[in-house]
Amino acid sequence: MPNDLSQGVVAEKVDILIVDDLPEKLLVLETVLQSLGQNLVLARSGAEALREILKREFAVILLDVNMPDIDGIETASLIRRYKKSAYTPIIFITAYADEVQTQRGYALGAVDYIFSPVIPEVLRSKVKVFVDLHQAQRRIRDQAEERIALVQAEAARLAAEENSRRINFLARASHELGASLDRNHCASVLLRLLVPDSAALAVLLMLDEGDNIDLCTMCAARQPGGGVHIGASCAIPSRLSEAAAAAVCGGERRLSPAQLAGMPQWPQNLSGGVVLPLSVGGRVLGALVVATEAIMGFDEHDIAVFEQLAERAAVAFDNARLYSNLQKEIVDRQEAEFKLEEAARRKDEFLAMLSHELRNPLAPIRGAVEVMRRIAPAEEKLSWARDVIERQVGHLTRLVDELLDVARIASGKVSLRLERIELAAVVQQAVETARPLIEARRHELQLRLPPQPLWLAGDLVRLSQVVANLLNNAAKYTPEGGRIEVEAGVQEAEIFIRVRDNGIGIEPDLLSQMFDLFAQGARSLDRSQGGLGVGLTLVRHLVQLHGGRVEGRSKGVGAGSEFAVFLPSRPQGAGALAVPAPAPAAAARTRRVLVVDDNRDAAESIAMMLNLEGHKVEVALSGPQALQQAPRFLPEVVLLDIGLPEISGYEVARRLQDDPRMCRTLLIALTGYGQPEDLERTIASGFHHHFIKPVESHRILEAIERWSERFG
Repeated sequence: MPNDLSQGVVAEKVDILIVDDLPEKLLVLETVLQSLGQNLVLARSGAEALREILKREFAVILLDVNMPDIDGIETASLIRRYKKSAYTPIIFITAYADEVQTQRGYALGAVDYIFSPVIPEVLRSKVKVFVDLHQAQRRIRDQAEERIALVQAEAARLAAEENSRRINFLARASHELGASLDRNHCASVLLRLLVPDSAALAVLLMLDEGDNIDLCTMCAARQPGGGVHIGASCAIPSRLSEAAAAAVCGGERRLSPAQLAGMPQWPQNLSGGVVLPLSVGGRVLGALVVATEAIMGFDEHDIAVFEQLAERAAVAFDNARLYSNLQKEIVDRQEAEFKLEEAARRKDEFLAMLSHELRNPLAPIRGAVEVMRRIAPAEEKLSWARDVIERQVGHLTRLVDELLDVARIASGKVSLRLERIELAAVVQQAVETARPLIEARRHELQLRLPPQPLWLAGDLVRLSQVVANLLNNAAKYTPEGGRIEVEAGVQEAEIFIRVRDNGIGIEPDLLSQMFDLFAQGARSLDRSQGGLGVGLTLVRHLVQLHGGRVEGRSKGVGAGSEFAVFLPSRPQGAGALAVPAPAPAAAARTRRVLVVDDNRDAAESIAMMLNLEGHKVEVALSGPQALQQAPRFLPEVVLLDIGLPEISGYEVARRLQDDPRMCRTLLIALTGYGQPEDLERTIASGFHHHFIKPVESHRILEAIERWSERFG
């Protein structure tokens, strides 16, 4: 837009108001002024003129003085009351004018009086002056508005650029602060974001263990040469520490130069600063001190950006703290898990060793009992003593087996040998296992089994163990001469086995925990029922491994108890299980048997039992002795202890098999180690059988007999 008002431009038309009550005079004035090329607005009365003034802005008003109703002077007075027309030029047109009227007209802002009849040139000239003046004023106003708009646009642009710069700065800060979960790295990033671009000094103060802000965790200071010095932990002036503590608690945040003085490594011309609390969720982590050398200090916009930066930094520090705590918890948990695994491994090793050490003395005891049974006279007291020893050996063996079973189940080392089995076979095998205890306590046992076969997929040995444990519990916790019932059948597509007794019952407080390990009811000092409190734990785990559940109930002490096992049923199959026809009994054959065991009692008791069966037996008390005797004796059967001194049973077995003369020798492992991995190792070492001490003599004899039938 040109600034020179005299320059020729195509100006916008202006409005001229002509007011006269006589139509002929209006026509004359319109004709005279038409050549100016402006918008002429005609009004025939003062009231009509006022209505036009409300509608638009006029460059000049031509007003007849003598009009009916409202004359020109009064109309001018009313025109001046409107803000839009308060300063609009008014030219009065009159046929005559006295001095009083003229004074009133000029007092109302009249710029001229023209007498009629008017001289056209004079009227046009005077009106044109006011038209040009109005157009000039309009151009000036438009130019001013344009300049204001330009200034406002520039200010808006600068504000937008500054806002964009701040947004980009905060976005970059969020990205860089969130890129690491290390607190020191976050601190370094935060300070470098501020110094030297936004501040001359930035100090990070973190709370110590006592929630005090006394120590500078890290600081960044602008150097005279333009670089940045990053400093590590150091003490800060007490004035700054007190100001920071007050600001964190809601006090004054701005800092004076005196509060920032006292640190030689910091800039010495600091004009002021601000303290920004670092807090997340109401939890104060520390404070950020930002200072400048600028004379005007920080404005409110700067502080607002610093506050948003402090919020992001606080989140980053809190994330770093949480990550550090998480890492520590992970390490602690890993250490705890390692310790638990190590403890579990040592427990398994201990239990395996315990079982071995317990079974070693049980083996010769059982062997001695078997010898007594075969050669001792049938004297009543001797038979009673022998039966007592045999029962207690069996009891100790079951305790060891239960303890090891619990350990194996807890560590997930029990695997099932699933096959299609008949429910009655499970119950009958369990009854046979528990019968000695039931008969010893003179209980009445009632069996109610379904008339038709019921089939299920399961491990016959383990399911029989479940029912046998329930029967043993019923026998132990029922006074002598009691009643035990076993019922089996199908209920809602599930196979169930119930064991009821009329024994001592279960306390209400114990019902919720009776399947927990080592949980037992109140015991008298004599502990007449015995047991370790692991039987029901074994029952629950073994049933769960079969996909079933077990429930127990009792109406209270003295009211007996009932345990029910529920197992998934298997669709009825065709016929019963195929059972191989029994082989015809073969005559006993004499075999050369080498018994190897470092426990002399165990070795000699087994040797004596085998001698009584007619076998030729030699005993070796160590691995080297066995390897020395074998080439001379050429045993057909070797009963070999695994845990031998000097040379293990595994190594002895491998060396014996290297001799082609003993390629058909039956190798039977006799050991106190009964873990699954022990069985796998014995098979891998070439053993044909793995018997856990103390082993019943008939199992050894049956194994020898089956081998004899196979190889003659």
